[in-house]
This record gives sequence, C-alpha cells and structure tokens, in this order.
Amino acid sequence: MYANDGFRELDRQECLRLLAKAPVGRIVHTRHALPAVLPVNFALDREPPSVVLRTSARSELARAIDKTVVAFEADEVDAVEHSGWSVVVTGRAAVVTDPAEHERLRRTGPRSWAPSPNEVFIRIEAELVTGRELVAGRSLYGVDLTA
Repeated sequence: MYANDGFRELDRQECLRLLAKAPVGRIVHTRHALPAVLPVNFALDREPPSVVLRTSARSELARAIDKTVVAFEADEVDAVEHSGWSVVVTGRAAVVTDPAEHERLRRTGPRSWAPSPNEVFIRIEAELVTGRELVAGRSLYGVDLTA
C-alpha cells in the first residue's frame, strides 16, 4: 500500500478472520490462457489455513484448477459509508483425494449451492494471504468522501 492512499494493510490473522465471515468469494484461474473469475461459496479450513470449495467432480472448474496456482478473493463493501475490505489468498489448488479428509469435509465443509451426485472438495492452500481495508471517512487525493 502507498502512504495516504486511503487503505490500511491487513495482517494475515486479520485477513483470515474477515475471510471466515464472508459467504461468497471469487476464484481466479486461467481458462484458455486468459484470466477467468468465478463467484463461489466456500469455507475456511483453519488447520492448515486454506479455502475449501465444493463442486461437481465433472465441473470445468475442478478440471481447470486441480494442481494449479490460483487466487481467491472475498470482500465486503459498504457503498454508503465508503468502507470495506478485500482479502486475497494465493496458493496451489488441489482436489481432496484422501477418503478420511473428504468425509470430514463432507460433514464440516461448505455446502454446495448447486448440489451434484458426485461432488469433490478443492482445497486452496493459503500460501500468500494479503488484504486491505478502506476506512470510513478517509480521504483520497485530498477529497473528503464523507461530505
């Protein structure tokens, strides 16, 4: 972040705390050599910190991101108060193949909004976690946004 840009950098623990509250995020991956962004529901798995998605085993998403590095973003914005936050997790995505882990996630992981008979879990390791917060009442470029 740049000094006086209206944002406050969040540390890793703040990012994970905020991420745990968000119901929906966006997975950023490569599709046909171009950036692709897809909104998804998710859960935060605490140990080790990772983002977990649930999708059809036959989905294009599962095939596209398995064993690749992806970014995952979630945020909350208050347009009236000119405040909010954004968190980005970057890491390797992989389909969960361990039967015990799959069973645990079936009980505790995210619930699919579009259930499928053959679902898989995709874990995104939280290798790099960054975030920023736009603080209400701050000014950008000398302009008071609360006036």
